[in-house]
Order: sequence, then structure tokens, then C-alpha cells
Amino acid sequence: MYFVFKGDDLAVVFAIIFGFLWGAAIFNMDRYIVSSINKSASTNKQILQATPRILLAIMIGIVISRPIELKIFDKEIKERLKVSYLNGQRSKIDTLNKAFENKYQVEFGRLNRQKATRDSLEKGIKTDRQKLNFEIFGNKTTETSGVIGYGPFAKRKEAEIQQRTAELDSLKANINKAESFIDKRKEFDGLFTAKLFTDKQLDSLANIAGFADRNWALGQLKFNADGTSDNNTALAVTFIGLLFIFFECLPVFVKLMSARGPYDYVIADGDEVSIYESKKDKDFRFEVADNIHETRVDSESSKRKEIIKGKAYRDLEQYDWNKE
Repeated sequence: MYFVFKGDDLAVVFAIIFGFLWGAAIFNMDRYIVSSINKSASTNKQILQATPRILLAIMIGIVISRPIELKIFDKEIKERLKVSYLNGQRSKIDTLNKAFENKYQVEFGRLNRQKATRDSLEKGIKTDRQKLNFEIFGNKTTETSGVIGYGPFAKRKEAEIQQRTAELDSLKANINKAESFIDKRKEFDGLFTAKLFTDKQLDSLANIAGFADRNWALGQLKFNADGTSDNNTALAVTFIGLLFIFFECLPVFVKLMSARGPYDYVIADGDEVSIYESKKDKDFRFEVADNIHETRVDSESSKRKEIIKGKAYRDLEQYDWNKE
């Protein structure tokens, strides 16, 4: 029970209370079911009497084995929980970023176009500077004169470069403003505070994980990271459950396989005596009821006869004999 309530401040208290209640309930139920199996009955009837206890033992074994499995695979469960929490946080951050991009889709589109224009301008300015150098140093190309010196073509090219550089500076200022606006909105929407968990945070989360999370992680241990089945872990978990089911069914199996002993004779004799006493008590009540009935009939008959006689005497006394 402690591993069920693990993570709560009162885990020990809850474990003691519920463990006592659970143990008392199972003990009394086992005692009643096992002792109520009638060894004087036929084998089929004994098996029928034991069937509810066997089914109950299977459920109890499954329930009891789960906390033990959680403890045995505690290390693996914590590692699986860390991976789950980390993936969940990463998915949360991705969802926030995607929602933010959808919310400010227009601003992001404008910013991306400005960045593309900036890159194009930077590339063009770099190419123009190379052409200017070729013109000054007299390198002959399809776009340069091949004459050494700072001539009219070089002056015109330098003026173009200065103009495009000014455009680039203005564009960069606009990009900085747009990025500053987006960063402020990200801070307002909490994107900067949403970070991946550190190792220390993951350890803390895994240590305080509730029963549902740890139970889910135990179920996930049956699968590898790539989604394939981990048969070794699955068999280990299954055999632990079967072991507890066997322990729970053992008292019933022992009772069914054992021969009829002194206790069974005492129980059978006690049942026969109780049945005989019950029948005799019934006969006694029948006889008493019959005698009481006869007495009540005689008493009621005598009473009514006296009433009739009394009425007749009174009528005679009141009768007017002179009329005749």
C-alpha cells in the first residue's frame, strides 16, 4: 500500500490504515469461504463452492502484485517517466511555438520577406564591391573598362554601392524592430519561460509521480523505445502476477485436495445437530400451536354459548305473559 500512496506526505499513515482494512477484509473473507467448503459433499459441489474464492483470488493477486511490481521496477519506471515528461515538455513547447507563429503569421511573413531582401542586398553589394575593385585595379571583365584608376565608372559604381548600403541599413533597422516586437510578444505569451526540464527537475518529478503515472510507466516497460515488444520485461511482470495469484489460490486448493479431517466431522456433526434441533423446534411449535388452537376454539365456543344463554334469559324476563 505504501507504493500506491508514495509521493504523498502521509503515505505511511495511509498505507497502514488501508493495509489493515485490506488485510482484515481478505482474512475474514478467506476464512469464511474456505471454512464453508463442505467436504462431505461431492467433488463437483466442492469445486462449485470454491469457484467464487478462486475468482476472487485472481483479482486479489492482480491487485496485490501491482505495488510489488512498481517497487521491483522502480528504477526503470523512473527512467521511463523522465523520458515521458521530457517528451511532453518538448511537445508543449512545440505547440506553443506553432500557436504563436499562427497567431502572428502576418508579422512572420513580413519579417521573412525582409530577411530575404536583406540577404539579396548583401549579396548584391558584395558583388558590386568586387566589380569596383576590378575597375580600380584595371582588371578587364565584361562589366569593367580594364583601365587602372578611379574613373567615372568606379565613381558611379561606388555611388550605387553607397545607396544600396543605405537601403540595407534601413532594412536592417526595420528587421531589428520587427524582431524586437516578436520577442516582446513571445515574452508576453510565456515562450521564453517554457524551457525543457533539467536533470534535477526530471529527478524531482519522477520521485513525486503519482500511482497513475507510475502504473502507466510500468505498462510501457513492455515496449522498447522503437515500439517493439520487450518480451523479457513482459514475462517478468506476468510471472510476478501469477505468483501472487497462486499464493492467493493456495488455501482453497489445499482445502480441496485434503482429506476429510476432524474439523470437517465436527462441522458436519454440528450442522446435523443444528438441523435436527431446528426440525424439533418446528415440531414443538406446531404442537403448541395446535393445542393453543384447540383451547382457543373451546374457550370461544363456551363464551358464545354463555352469551346466547344470557340473551335468552333476559328475553324471558322481559316477555309480557299477560298478552296470552
